[in-house]
Amino acid sequence: MKKILLYIGFTFSLTYLSAQQFGYNNPVIPGFHPDPSVCRAGSDYYLVNSSFNYFPGVPIFYSKDLVNWEQIGNCLTRVSQVNLKNAASWSGIYAPTIRYNDGVFYMITTNVSDKGNFIVHTTDPRGEWSDPVWINQAGIDPSLYFEEGKCYLVSNPDNGIYLCQINPITGEQKGESKRIWDGTGGRYPEGPHLYKKDGWYYLLISEGGTEYGHKVTIARSRFIEGPYMGNPANPILTHANSNAQNNPIQGTGHADLVEAADGSWWLVCLAFRPQTGSHHLLGRETYLAPVRWDENAWPVVNGNGTLSLKMNVPTLPQETFAAKAEHTDFSNAKLGPEWIYLQNPNKENYSFTGNSLRMKGTPITLNDMGSPSFIARRQEHINFSASSKILLQNAKTQDEAGITVYMDSHSHYDLLVKGGKNDHQTIVLRYRLGELTHVEKEVSIVRGNIILQVKGNNNFYSFGYSTDGSSFRELGRMDAKYLSSETAGGFTGIVLGLYATTGSKESKARADFYYFDYKGE
Repeated sequence: MKKILLYIGFTFSLTYLSAQQFGYNNPVIPGFHPDPSVCRAGSDYYLVNSSFNYFPGVPIFYSKDLVNWEQIGNCLTRVSQVNLKNAASWSGIYAPTIRYNDGVFYMITTNVSDKGNFIVHTTDPRGEWSDPVWINQAGIDPSLYFEEGKCYLVSNPDNGIYLCQINPITGEQKGESKRIWDGTGGRYPEGPHLYKKDGWYYLLISEGGTEYGHKVTIARSRFIEGPYMGNPANPILTHANSNAQNNPIQGTGHADLVEAADGSWWLVCLAFRPQTGSHHLLGRETYLAPVRWDENAWPVVNGNGTLSLKMNVPTLPQETFAAKAEHTDFSNAKLGPEWIYLQNPNKENYSFTGNSLRMKGTPITLNDMGSPSFIARRQEHINFSASSKILLQNAKTQDEAGITVYMDSHSHYDLLVKGGKNDHQTIVLRYRLGELTHVEKEVSIVRGNIILQVKGNNNFYSFGYSTDGSSFRELGRMDAKYLSSETAGGFTGIVLGLYATTGSKESKARADFYYFDYKGE
């Protein structure tokens, strides 16, 4: 009998383990994907991120397991939804929240370059979202909580967390907002989210600023309006303490919780990976951690309130997506959802020729606060290579097109081709760092197609070009730390851009980009 019971137990264990999988790598969404918020609809999961001065706004991802994510679109795809005029890397669209209730998805966020907080909604997160309804509530990082036919708004005006009831379709607030918690005393209490479990209302926030001192704290109350009592073990997530001071992940914070279909709890948060000393360049990325949440207890993140690059924990049954294509040839006359513009683009400056993406050059440069002829995708790996084949046509000496390693209008490294005299053109390596602009190197070559290449590693970006696609000549390399968030400022991360500019409005210069290759390690 004992042998039979042992056999049954062993068989059950194998069956249970086969329904799960073990381990994953952080970040689950690499590169500039900050301020994650997640919701569940049945057995499906959806996640959104901040987008700041880039268009379209608020990338949206889909997953079946919380580990593997696929970008299915962007929430804000029309000018009527998001006005980014003059938005910089510290403005535009701040932290969004996504919630699902009664068949409808809601996304609430802040456009600090426009009228503040607003809500959009849809029944199909892969499709178009509604035009915004604006909210009178001030502050940033708004969130929604649904319960028994009511919807509540939490946000952080006046350096504290406030609550009010709201109509999520019209934006109408029902009554005055009430201050419900100030956090534990850390600076910038923000990113509030409400949950209910075991008869308790839990209020999750972030404190300490979104740098090395970032942390996640939590409070609870039996009543939604409070009073809220902080967890004696706060913070529940931080890498600012000695137990994580040498962790390759830093700046953990701005989190959201979700209960999975199997009853397990998980947390998504932002963090960054320092490189070249204490500098980080990829921006704040999306990370995942398991949460132990016993009945009537406080949540415990990953056992000790820290994260790892290698997470050796059980997961939901994993369902992977096809790997991202390393080669984009622009032949299908459509850009994928990962491609972004600076501010609201002038679509007349972009067209497809059948085998290339054509950009009309404009006098708006990468140094300006406007929207240049520019498309980009996020750098997602510290070690990578990227290249593009370019043909610059009708160009004079002040017309140019190229590839840029771009943090913001004051911080970027550019490898470009300029118009030249007679049958020649000039390859230029240039940098813009704060008030400094400098041409590092110039080479004159015969006019025609040119392949420009940039490679990145922990400490440097290196730049080269090829006329035959097989052998590359290196022009030089640039120190990575000068483009870091610690040096350049702002809230974004490095993007790799293709662009075209001209020296005058009368110029007829245009650039054909035949492909863009990106390979990360």
